[in-house]
Amino acid sequence: VLEGTDAAGKGGLIRRFTTNMDPRGYHVHPIGAPTPEELSQHYLQRFWSRLPKAGKTAIFDRSWYGRVLVERVEELVPSATWQRAYEEIRQFEQLLVDDDIILIKLFLHIDQDEQLRRFKERLEQPHKRWKLTPEDITARLKWGEYQQAFEDMLAHSRTSICPWHIVGANQKRFARIEAMQHIKNSLSQAVDIDHVDLLDPEVERLAKLYL
Repeated sequence: VLEGTDAAGKGGLIRRFTTNMDPRGYHVHPIGAPTPEELSQHYLQRFWSRLPKAGKTAIFDRSWYGRVLVERVEELVPSATWQRAYEEIRQFEQLLVDDDIILIKLFLHIDQDEQLRRFKERLEQPHKRWKLTPEDITARLKWGEYQQAFEDMLAHSRTSICPWHIVGANQKRFARIEAMQHIKNSLSQAVDIDHVDLLDPEVERLAKLYL
């Protein structure tokens, strides 16, 4: 799960993280505004439907935390609704972990000056211009409100089983290395590779016969 300041580098991190991965083994979910159908359902439904199959990886570029971030700041839901969401999210993540899903949460943060520099870079470079949206600019006008929402999110959703790893992302190269090192360490702790049989039994049988 990747959350963070606008232009903090979530997309760039995902591209580099997945460069050498088999595309059949993962799926990236860029999360935007819900569809009309999704609005008619519980807000977590669209994330339940995107959870990975056993042995697969799901990468969420933004996530269920939108309820306590953009929906809170932009007043898209009542105050009582987003305040209740902290507990709902904690329970949701507990269910994932109980089902043996390895959940890694990364928060990428850049300061206000660096965000402005990156916005200007996107504006000035044609191949990056598509990244800059009206929502990015209007959200910047509410910088203080978003920072408070980030702080509350980190405070209310950090648990012992699902902690946040905060990455200072003003320096892109450092941020990418730091984030991928954390992902590697988290997976290494969760998976005992010495006790995982990576060879399909049928492949092993045929290999012994014909190879």
